[in-house]
Amino acid sequence: MTRRTTRRPRPSGAGARVAGKPAPVTRPDRLFGAHHSIAGGPSRAVERAVETGCECLQVFTRNINRWDNPPLDQAAAAAFRAAVADAGLGLVVAHDSYLINPAAADDDLRDRSIAGLEEELRRAEMLGIPWVVAHPGAAGGQEPEVAVRRAADGFVAALQRTAGLRAGLLVETTAGQGSCLGADFAEIGAIVARADAAEVGRRIGVCLDTCHVFAAGYALAPAGALDATLEAFDRLVGLERLVVIHANDSKKPFGSRVDRHEAIGAGAIGREAFRLLLQHPRLRGIPLILETPKEGPDGKPSPDVDRHNLAVLRSLASGAPETARRPTAKNRPRAARHPAAESGKTPRAAKRPGR
Repeated sequence: MTRRTTRRPRPSGAGARVAGKPAPVTRPDRLFGAHHSIAGGPSRAVERAVETGCECLQVFTRNINRWDNPPLDQAAAAAFRAAVADAGLGLVVAHDSYLINPAAADDDLRDRSIAGLEEELRRAEMLGIPWVVAHPGAAGGQEPEVAVRRAADGFVAALQRTAGLRAGLLVETTAGQGSCLGADFAEIGAIVARADAAEVGRRIGVCLDTCHVFAAGYALAPAGALDATLEAFDRLVGLERLVVIHANDSKKPFGSRVDRHEAIGAGAIGREAFRLLLQHPRLRGIPLILETPKEGPDGKPSPDVDRHNLAVLRSLASGAPETARRPTAKNRPRAARHPAAESGKTPRAAKRPGR
C-alpha cells in the first residue's frame, strides 16, 4: 500500500495564535489533556480543561444521542475560540456522535450518517477545531470487507462535501465489540488508503485508543510486544497518520473485544505499559487525551480525578514523582465507565452502532 504523509489541517482558532493575543511563551514537549463537557456552553469545556491542568482538550460539539441539534451559535463559537487562545491549549479535537455509522448496510442510516459527519466537520470549523474523531461504524450482517469500503466511502463523501474546510477526520481504532469495524489495523489502513485514492487524504488521520487496541488483541507491553504493535500499525496504516492518542486503561482483559475504560494504571493494561508507550521514541510528541471515568464512589464527577490521571501520565512520561493530589476515598475513580458524555455520565451502550 502506498502511503502519503498526512498534512494536518491548520487550526482556524482552537490552539492557534489570535491577532492581538500573545502565543504562550513555552510549550511542553508533549500535550496531555482530557475530554470535557460543553454543558453550559462550549467555552465551559475550556474552563474545565484549565481547572484540571490540561494542555489539550477533546469535546463533543453537540448532543451525541440525537440526530437533530440546533445550529451552533456564532457568538458561542467565537467565545470558545477566544477561550482556547487565552488558555494556550495546544490542541483541541472533537468527537463525533455515537449514532453515526458510515458503514451501515441500511442506505437511509448511512446517508444520515454521512450528513452527520458533514455537520460535525462544519461545527468543528466554526469552533476552530482541526480534527473530528470518528468511529468507522459497524458492519451488522455485511461482510467486513464490504462494510469497510462503505465506511471509507462515507468518510470520503463527507470530506468531499466540505472541501472548502480545514477541519478533518481522525479514524479511531476500536475494540471490535459486536460488529464494530476498526479493531484490525488493516481496516483502518484500508479506510486511509481509500481516502488517499480519492485525494482527500490530507484531511484524514488516525486516533489510537489504548483501551481499544488492547481489547482488540494488540499488546502494549512488554517492550518487544509494544514494538511489534507499533510496527504493525506503521506497516498497515502509517505512524505518520497518527495525530492523537486516547489514553485509557481497560477494565476488561487483553483481547476481550469489550470496550470498558478504566483509570490509568488501575486496569488490565497497567502502569508499565503506559510508561513504555509514553517513553517510546516512535510516539514522541503525540498528544494524549484521557477518556477515563470522572466519577468518584459517590457517582459525582470531581476535577481531582482527571488531575490524578494526568499526573500519573506525566510521571510515567518523565520518571518524576506524581505532583497532583491523589484522589481520596471520596473522589477516587470508579472502575469501569466509558468516557463521560455531556451529562458527566456514560452514554448508553445501545446508542453506539453494533452493540
